Amino acid sequence: MVIRGLQKLTLLDYPGKVACTVFTDGCNFACPFCHNASLVHRPDVPPTNAAPAIPTDEVLAFLKKRQGILDGICVTGGEPLLQAGLIPFLEQVKALGYQVKLDTNGSLPARLKELVERNLVDYVAMDVKNAPDKYAETIGRRIYDLAQVRESAEFLRSLPGRYEFRTTVVREFHTAADFEQIGIWLAGAERYFLQSFIDSGDILSPGLHAHDPETLHKFLAIVRQTIPAAALRGID
Repeated sequence: MVIRGLQKLTLLDYPGKVACTVFTDGCNFACPFCHNASLVHRPDVPPTNAAPAIPTDEVLAFLKKRQGILDGICVTGGEPLLQAGLIPFLEQVKALGYQVKLDTNGSLPARLKELVERNLVDYVAMDVKNAPDKYAETIGRRIYDLAQVRESAEFLRSLPGRYEFRTTVVREFHTAADFEQIGIWLAGAERYFLQSFIDSGDILSPGLHAHDPETLHKFLAIVRQTIPAAALRGID
């Protein structure tokens, strides 16, 4: 388990919970708009400029001290499901009484199902990068078979109250036609959020832009034709 960051308090990352956020290392996607660019590299090739790893025992000691203060922990990345030590880590987190939220790109459905079946994850946020026919370019690939992402999405839809889908909207990658396709794909989803791209200063491909709020509201109206519960997140 390689942890590169620990945000000790968040009121935003885990809906309805006072939580902390753990950032795991490595990702199998290379989304140009990723705001954690320093974590995007092949898991078997450690980066030369990454922050020092935080020992798992140090994170667990922090969580033990915060029992009764924090409700949960958000595990994000990178792609957390790539971590070989994720299961024993989450077993110890759950033993401390914490709720667990997992952020994932949905590319590893077998790992996702295992965590849910072991009762190690209480809530899952899956990133839906774009319409199916634009997925490869949006994740920095030449080609990409979407079968595993679709499998993860269908699995999550069988878990009422325990998941959300979300799309980070970027001017250079997303159009109204894309949200028509996403709306068809995720029709009837329980929770789906559109969130505007924000340049964190740690972007994989600098020079990208957000859509204006009016356009985001238009995209939302399109999606709501098939996903009535869809909403904007962090946008007035």
